[in-house]
Amino acid sequence: MSYYSVLDVTPTREDWIPDYIEPASRLVAQHGGKYLARTTSHNQLEGELKEAALRIIIEWPSRQAAEAFMADPLYQPHLQTRAAGSVSHHYLVEGKDDLG
Repeated sequence: MSYYSVLDVTPTREDWIPDYIEPASRLVAQHGGKYLARTTSHNQLEGELKEAALRIIIEWPSRQAAEAFMADPLYQPHLQTRAAGSVSHHYLVEGKDDLG
């Protein structure tokens, strides 16, 4: 079953971004992930305003793949850099319909 990482990222500084993109992209792919969206083009249509500079959606083949990516020792320094240089929220969503 597919899982989806949904992230809201607002950089508080931008010096980390150039060194983050390539290794993070490579590691996502190594863990079977695929970027569906990495964009500053987004609009909130409903609810209390939750601003973010960037919205990211990654499709994973399984929960284990997403968790393995997040725990990968090669990703840890990049995750720490992103966390230190941004306000980020990461949600892991199972690709199923519990209501249908």
